[in-house]
Amino acid sequence: MSYFPSLKDISQARLALNGMVQLTPLTVNDVLSEKFGANILLKREDLQIVRSYKIRGALNKIKSLTQEQVNKGIVCASAGNHAQGVAYTCNSLGIKGSIYMPVTTPRQKIQQVRMFGKEYVDVILIGDSFDDANKEALRYCKESEKSFIHPFDDPKIIEGQGTIGIEIMQQTQVKVDYLFVPVGGGGLAAGLGAYFKQISPETKVIGVEPSGAAGMACSIKQGKVTALDRIDTFVDGAAVKTVGDYTFEICRKVLDDIVVVPEGAVCSSILDLYNLNAIVAEPAGALSITALNLYSENIKGKNVVCIISGSNNDITRMEEIRERSLLFEGLKHYFIIRFPQRSGALLSFIKDALGPGDDITYFSYSKKTNREQGPAVLGIELAEKNDFEPLLIRLNEKNIKYEYLNDKPDLFSFLIL
Repeated sequence: MSYFPSLKDISQARLALNGMVQLTPLTVNDVLSEKFGANILLKREDLQIVRSYKIRGALNKIKSLTQEQVNKGIVCASAGNHAQGVAYTCNSLGIKGSIYMPVTTPRQKIQQVRMFGKEYVDVILIGDSFDDANKEALRYCKESEKSFIHPFDDPKIIEGQGTIGIEIMQQTQVKVDYLFVPVGGGGLAAGLGAYFKQISPETKVIGVEPSGAAGMACSIKQGKVTALDRIDTFVDGAAVKTVGDYTFEICRKVLDDIVVVPEGAVCSSILDLYNLNAIVAEPAGALSITALNLYSENIKGKNVVCIISGSNNDITRMEEIRERSLLFEGLKHYFIIRFPQRSGALLSFIKDALGPGDDITYFSYSKKTNREQGPAVLGIELAEKNDFEPLLIRLNEKNIKYEYLNDKPDLFSFLIL
């Protein structure tokens, strides 16, 4: 499969998008710049008209269709952001569309799709992942002879995403040393990487994936497109089991590195962006920021651009985001504590085991009759990461019987999640 987007292809896509997409800001972030000793600029695609960059590829692809194809209608599958781009385009151009989304898609994204598409789109919720929804969408597309608008593996999609590169080069007066790009199926990384390697080949293009869905890293390592057996759908905008054929071939040529970051670290980035910068980023939108920690030495004194790819985050997910962050930062710990079944046992535990900055934030206990001890599940939040070892020392010194759950994922999931 020999395809590589040219500068002409991406420039033509830019013309197709005129008047229908926002010129999103490229702004210096003082907090991150000071933290990493670099000039960190954020390309704010979270401020795009559908709150993600996906409108670019969707619009470019749909505007390339023939009138006969438009009359038949279109079909797409998406975990949310691509669906919003397709829905907005359908409504704007008066085209009927069927949009397949996994059942696990956050409610906020589903509502946004319906709001952007109005009467022009039908939303079909099916399957547990993007790949499941994609399979059903392709089946329906074949039956109905409608045009399929792929979320990433299509030349027109890739070229549309590459238009972000044109804007970056027009908006900055300095040479871009590093470009950090989130990777799901690879459309954004392929388009941006192709543009930069032609217009600024000295720029290091770094792809960033979540550890629970590192399909591009796996494929590049294997030397071929490799499907993941299972994925963590938490970073829903990048939760893809199988990257694209086009995107794989392009990314293996244009990415100087691809790094994998833990979901917990992504959650910490989301909270920092919100608390320190008043930026609301979805998990995929915070991937590029998270990778800076892995490149902290390389980027000192450099000009760095990070793509904030989207802000479609459901507020109901914030508690889970905070929980994952605390677990990753070593500030939240879960135990099974075997309490003596006597009055005052919990009070004794608080006095004997907890430090001044420790707080019980989760407690689940069911009294068992005719037993000397009753197990309880406790979640303890620490003020500092270094408070964990002293906590264990006190538990052991007081002969408190316990089982630590954080390093037992199956038992943890069963009892806590």
